[in-house]
Amino acid sequence: MTDTIQINFGKAVPLFPLPGAVLLPHAVQQLHIFEKRYRQMVDDCLDGAGQIAMASFAGRERSASAGPAALRQAVCVGQIIHHLPYADGRHDILLQGICRARIVRVIEPEGQRLYRTAMLRPLEKLDDHPPTMPRERRQLRSLLRGPQLKRLRGVDNLMEWFDREGVPTHALLELIGFSLLGDGELRYRLLAEASPHQRAAIIRDELRNLARLIRAADRQPFRDWPKHMSWN
Repeated sequence: MTDTIQINFGKAVPLFPLPGAVLLPHAVQQLHIFEKRYRQMVDDCLDGAGQIAMASFAGRERSASAGPAALRQAVCVGQIIHHLPYADGRHDILLQGICRARIVRVIEPEGQRLYRTAMLRPLEKLDDHPPTMPRERRQLRSLLRGPQLKRLRGVDNLMEWFDREGVPTHALLELIGFSLLGDGELRYRLLAEASPHQRAAIIRDELRNLARLIRAADRQPFRDWPKHMSWN
C-alpha cells in the first residue's frame, strides 16, 4: 500500500504538529492548511518530495509568545497524495501515512523558512519484511465480526480489507487503530510502538474492552442511557 514510497532520512523533513491528531502508517488524513507558516510548508513540499512528518505536542500547546511547544518524539511521515489549492494560499490536502519515525533533532525556523523541520530516523527497519501474524489476524477478525463490534460504523469497510489476501496484517492494524480507536493517547501508543506484535496486542485488548462496554450498555435499559449516547 505504501511500501514502495521512499524516504530520504539523510535530509530534514518538514514538521507539522497538530494538537490531538495522530496519523498512522497506511491511514489517510484530510487536512485544511491555513496558517502562513504551514501554507509555506505545503508549497515547499509540493516542490520537493511531498512528504511531511506529522507530529503531536508533549502536553498542551503553548501560546506563540511562550515559544515553540515541545514535541513528542514519535512522528508519522506522510505523503501528500491529493492537493487542492485556494486562491488565497490555503490548501486542502490528503496525507497518507508512510512510516513511523523518531525525531533526532528539531531544526527551528531560520531565514525565510517559517516552519520547523527535523532530522528523523525510522522506528522500524525499513528493509525487513513485517511478520504475517496469522493468529493475530484471526483474533481481530473474530472480534470485529462479534455481535457487539460489528455494529460499529466503519467495521464493514474494515472487513472488506480483511478479505483481501494482498493486504498484510500490519497494514490492517494501522487501519483499525486509525478508524476505530479515536483516542489520541492510544493512537500515539500505537505510533510509538515499533513491534507489530505489540501493536496487535494493544488493539486486541482495546477491542475486547470496547466489546465489554457495549455488552454492558446492551443490558442497560435504553431510557437509562446518557442523553444523545450512541455507539456510532
